Amino acid sequence: MASEEPTECSTLSGKTIKTLNIFRATTNGTEIQIDFTDGTSFTCLVSNRTEIEANLSLCGAGEPQVLEQYLSK
Repeated sequence: MASEEPTECSTLSGKTIKTLNIFRATTNGTEIQIDFTDGTSFTCLVSNRTEIEANLSLCGAGEPQVLEQYLSK
């Protein structure tokens, strides 16, 4: 699996956290809610989704030739 760059939330830098809540095992995943002292709130949903990637290839001399790709997200 390729490494991805982090998602930077630069507008949150320097804010003071009032409360932080983690809601686990919801039907969509785990939600993180951060309330800041300036009245703003940040929420983040973390979920683990199943993805399927499959290929039908023709093998022979040299590199296999991909005939069909199947992707499901």
